[in-house]
Amino acid sequence: MGSGSAGATRSVTVGVEEEFHLVGLDTRHLVPGAREVLERLPGKGFTAELQQSVVETNSSPHCGLAELREELVRSRRELADAAERSGLAVVAAGTVPLARMEEISVTPDARYLNMVDAYQRVAHEQLICGAQVHVGVDDRDLAVAALPWLSPWLPVLLAVSASSPFWLGSDTGYASWRTSVWQRWPTTGPAGSFASAAEYDEMVEGLMRSGVISDPGMVYYDVRPSRHVPTLELRITDACPNVDDVVLIAGLFRALVLRGCAYATEGREPPHMRDEWLRAATWRAARSGLEGELVDPVTLSAAPAPDVVRRLLHTARPQLEELGDWDGLVSAVDAVLAHGSSASRQRTAARRGGSLADAVDLVVAQTRTSPVWPLGGTIPAQRTPGLFEGYAAPADEALDAQGRVRPEYAAPVAALTRLGAARLRVRARARDERQRVEGTLFKPEGADEPRLYPYDLLPRLIPGEDWALLRGGLSQRVAALEAFLHDVHGERLVVRDRVVPAWVVEDAPGLRDTGARLPADTVRITLAGIDLVRDGSGKWMVLEDNLNMPSGIAYALAARRLSTDILPELQPGERILTVDQVPSLLKSALVAAAPRRSERDPVVALLSEGPDSPAWFEHRLLADEMGVPVVTPAELRLVDNRVAVMGGRYGAYPVDVLYRRVDEDRLVTALGADRRPLGPGLLDAVRAGRAAVANALGNGVADDKVLYAFVPRLIEYYLGERPLLPSVRTYACGDPDECAHVLDHLAELVVKPVDGFGGDGVVIGPDATEEELKQARADIVAAPRRWVAQETVPLSTHPTFTGERFEPRAVDLRAFVCQSGGPAVLPVALTRSAPRRSLLVHSLRGGGAKDTWIMR
Repeated sequence: MGSGSAGATRSVTVGVEEEFHLVGLDTRHLVPGAREVLERLPGKGFTAELQQSVVETNSSPHCGLAELREELVRSRRELADAAERSGLAVVAAGTVPLARMEEISVTPDARYLNMVDAYQRVAHEQLICGAQVHVGVDDRDLAVAALPWLSPWLPVLLAVSASSPFWLGSDTGYASWRTSVWQRWPTTGPAGSFASAAEYDEMVEGLMRSGVISDPGMVYYDVRPSRHVPTLELRITDACPNVDDVVLIAGLFRALVLRGCAYATEGREPPHMRDEWLRAATWRAARSGLEGELVDPVTLSAAPAPDVVRRLLHTARPQLEELGDWDGLVSAVDAVLAHGSSASRQRTAARRGGSLADAVDLVVAQTRTSPVWPLGGTIPAQRTPGLFEGYAAPADEALDAQGRVRPEYAAPVAALTRLGAARLRVRARARDERQRVEGTLFKPEGADEPRLYPYDLLPRLIPGEDWALLRGGLSQRVAALEAFLHDVHGERLVVRDRVVPAWVVEDAPGLRDTGARLPADTVRITLAGIDLVRDGSGKWMVLEDNLNMPSGIAYALAARRLSTDILPELQPGERILTVDQVPSLLKSALVAAAPRRSERDPVVALLSEGPDSPAWFEHRLLADEMGVPVVTPAELRLVDNRVAVMGGRYGAYPVDVLYRRVDEDRLVTALGADRRPLGPGLLDAVRAGRAAVANALGNGVADDKVLYAFVPRLIEYYLGERPLLPSVRTYACGDPDECAHVLDHLAELVVKPVDGFGGDGVVIGPDATEEELKQARADIVAAPRRWVAQETVPLSTHPTFTGERFEPRAVDLRAFVCQSGGPAVLPVALTRSAPRRSLLVHSLRGGGAKDTWIMR
């Protein structure tokens, strides 16, 4: 411990000893395999423990938490690799859910055998693992003087670490049952107060003379001066599956040590928290973890665990800022409070999977993979076993042409393979039941009942460099389309300058004069949904633009929540963009669309047709997440060029922005609360600058698939830039030359109606029958303006679980762009998959969807 200067403070070292259980990959039970595993490891940094089912790792001392984390991750990888070569897996948790005491033996070391002889069943039952943190304190007297400053906060660190809810095959009701087992030793619990290091050492000598302990290493207090290195050692915490929780605990403990040493040096009176309170606080933390209440060490009253954790964080803030750790640990505390204790997550995994083996699989996966995946290129390509046997696809994103797992998918594929088909079927049933309970459904037009939205189990990864390219290209595209909508509803310079033929605009099925009656500063595209595909070479191309009522955001959010809840083994790592802020970003864009004449904070409402809407689930979820009401046309009334919502929980209230999820034609003819058509009054309110509709009325002209053929020209015309993203080559059959080309190559192209939705009317030439091609030809000849054709793209594929194995399915991607002062791509996307042996990607056509993990 330095003198207190910033440089000395930042040189205070921290190291960690982690204990790991060994379990059988096939049985998930605790096994005594330490000797064989240790033989596969270098001697330095890996040691045996009391039980032959445990291996301990020892880090070097580090000044930086990032360096400490890097070493912990490396040690975990080495240990996990060695264990897997022996048919074992490693678990960093206080206890393993599945264990039989009679199958575990003690390490044949003289010290350990003496402990068994002296303590009998207490020693045999130590089937537990902890994480010990060492913080460098050169002055042993100062280390002892700091102990009373540390003790009140240690139960909070225990709560953060709590990872042992199960014991010998049953749920204990505790978050840290390890604590109950650990406290059976005679020298555990609070450390007490000592006047000097000499007094502390005399106490230890006395315990040894009494025969209660045989050596100084058996002093197991919650915190102690280390017996072999100049450190203060934390011993209260469970082992943690997530390495970032270990680093968080190490960082907080170091700050507390720094604080305690500083206060002791200043001669401050230490806190006198009675031993009874310390033991009670420890019991409370072991019982509750982060999901209940803890004893607040300042008020000595019960308080929600998150509040007490944050009080600890702010108590140590001066020291954390000195160390340069404040920002990182604020984020780490936010993360641990968001995902909860490991004990809670293990219970969730066991409940949803129906077996304690599912809890074991979770902690195995988190111990092995959560710190590092997905990091492309760090894991060598592997051949696929089991669930991927015989998998073959020439343009697959997860497996290469030889059937080997690509590096970035190695960890998730390994995790799913360990679960096996039977457990994945259980998870799939749990997924479906969760959807039914939460109403994650969609109702196709004409269907009698809503259907489950078909989510797959394996997430799709979008590399960070790909996302950077997409962000630039999508923002550029939406900026050009926004300019087009302003122009086409105004002077139509784009037609005058022959960039777009007049017939493209004038004959567009979605052209409405409403767009020409809006204020000049109207934001036309508040939210765009852009569909993209990736070809066999990995090149991204835009397939379609959705500028009228783009859907899918809520289903993408639901995919993330289902994925992380149903398959907690696949928790997104820190390299994956979070989707938590998406609703607030969307709301900000909607607020920005409000008329500037508003004299108060704009009020936003989501306008829906109600429970009969095909996307009712999405409407409800987005409204709930944004904190805005859902209203129907029948609840609206126009008064003095203002929009008001009548009735409801809060009575009548004004609305500034209607987030439109109702088709424009239905909206303008719908009857309001006064039984009059809404169209005229709503247009008057918008034109007068008293209300806004998002997306704007009149956008249907740009939803015309014919326009896709001209978007590259629009980018050059309006922005003076070359397109950053290519478009799928599109032929407008309204042009005689292009129509002739389409008819000559009909069997090679994908034919679409210009205003089609959900795959209706689409004919995929290479897959079509002679009769289908004949009908498509007749339809085009009869009304060429109503049709476009696109080049057939060999879509990339992605593994999809069929119930028995994974098979390749073609996929596309819907990305979302908001406009609030300019286009901004939201950090969320929806991957949709096609049915088997089909290129038609849509849930209405038997396809599905996937959670999409966008990498930083």
